[in-house]
Amino acid sequence: MNNSVIKFYYGDYGDKETPTGGGISNTPKNEWPLWEVFIRSKQGLDHKHVGSLHAADAQMAIENARDVYTRRLEGVSIWVVESKHVHASNPDEAESFYEPAADKVYRHPTFYDLPDEVKHM
Repeated sequence: MNNSVIKFYYGDYGDKETPTGGGISNTPKNEWPLWEVFIRSKQGLDHKHVGSLHAADAQMAIENARDVYTRRLEGVSIWVVESKHVHASNPDEAESFYEPAADKVYRHPTFYDLPDEVKHM
């Protein structure tokens, strides 16, 4: 029976060589997934990404996020999303990705005449 302890530090995910020289280890099946945490502050209407944490399920992720990221009672809402469900566009393709928005002039109020009563727009 091999009862070795493998210590992981922040940023390690179990795919590096073990400190004892045991070779490359695969990610354990029982490792908790990584969750992305979003908090809405009392002053804002939007949720902002504040960090990541490991948790067994969504409920545990919310509770851990509350303990880690809202210690000073600054949050009013917490969202957690499992990291594997977050998908992003490629920054190298930003020009072609956002180009279709340029030909929709109706989205840009540059040709509207504002009444004189409207002072701050």
